Amino acid sequence: MKVVDQKYAIPSFNLTRQNEGLAEKILGSLSKIIAQGSFILGENVKILEEEIAAYCGTRFAVGVASGSDALYLSLLACGVGPGDEVITTPFTFFATAGAIARAGATPVFVDIDPETWNIDPARVEEKITARTRAVIPVHLYGCPADMDPILVLAAKHGLKVIEDAAQALGTAYKGKRVGALGEAGCFSFFPTKNLGAFGDGGMVVTSDPEIADRVRLLRVHGARPKYYHHLLGCNSRLDELQAAVLRVKLPHLDGWNQRRREIAARYGHLLQSVADAVGDDLRLPTAPDYAYHVYHQYTVQTPRRYELRAFLQEHGVGTAVYYPLPLHLQPVFAPLGYRDGDFPAAEAAAREVLSLPMFPELTDAEVQYVAATVTEFWA
Repeated sequence: MKVVDQKYAIPSFNLTRQNEGLAEKILGSLSKIIAQGSFILGENVKILEEEIAAYCGTRFAVGVASGSDALYLSLLACGVGPGDEVITTPFTFFATAGAIARAGATPVFVDIDPETWNIDPARVEEKITARTRAVIPVHLYGCPADMDPILVLAAKHGLKVIEDAAQALGTAYKGKRVGALGEAGCFSFFPTKNLGAFGDGGMVVTSDPEIADRVRLLRVHGARPKYYHHLLGCNSRLDELQAAVLRVKLPHLDGWNQRRREIAARYGHLLQSVADAVGDDLRLPTAPDYAYHVYHQYTVQTPRRYELRAFLQEHGVGTAVYYPLPLHLQPVFAPLGYRDGDFPAAEAAAREVLSLPMFPELTDAEVQYVAATVTEFWA
């Protein structure tokens, strides 16, 4: 039977199935907070911070308003400011470089490894100057960046390493959870993340007491005690209601991540033959030996992205493109002087990547249908 004879409507992402199963417990937690009337930096935030720190293997965790703020406040806490440079990847969400610019520093881009789409460690050292203060590797799509060479370079040159782990809670590098590898790790709890709130939220994890203390101070306008301001901070507190939602969900995270890995393995099994047949026309995601990949996205790369996307949409399969314009070519960064062709691997990825449906509640039949539809496109 041809794919077109079947009837499915599969979104690229869906929270309804997950929320239905947890609704009663979440509503109970929210009702308790409403009855108590404690909405700002309450008990749920404190306990969630302890739980996330324990989960990641760090001494401290500090809840903030978003993953973007986690990056920004981590940079400030590490002493990054005007006149400094921070090395990062051009192939990621805007917040990574945006946080650097917000801190007053200059983002310096390095091309990616075309196999993992993460920053290429071999290209980092050539970009280090006397102004370089930090490196932000991104664990893109839930796959850890190759951290050991980055950490060696950072130690050699006296740089801070801030992990952008927004898409990677539960990801591990050589058996150690990301976020615990550098000076600080930054997570997002945006609803679409592997652990998602019902709105914005973020967390900084660290084992450095000074960094933890500075982030705590910065998230409340640099005030301690209230109305006595020691640093130029901002209002960036993780909401108590969101913390309660996250605490209900956290015990399920490892199971959800394992299901994502099972779905990814199933996609790989079903699509490998067509990938082998069409060669460079379809590349499946890879997980290096050092990686415990949690597949925030299941992303393929093809020069026929828009044709494939239209075909999948026609047959009821949702897809997403992360990210169609690399950071060095974003209009806001034009003053930095980068040009098309500066980072060929990142630019190719931006033109060609396509994320297939990925969320833990996908059924095996739905995964089978998605893979069959992709296969039929090349038939």
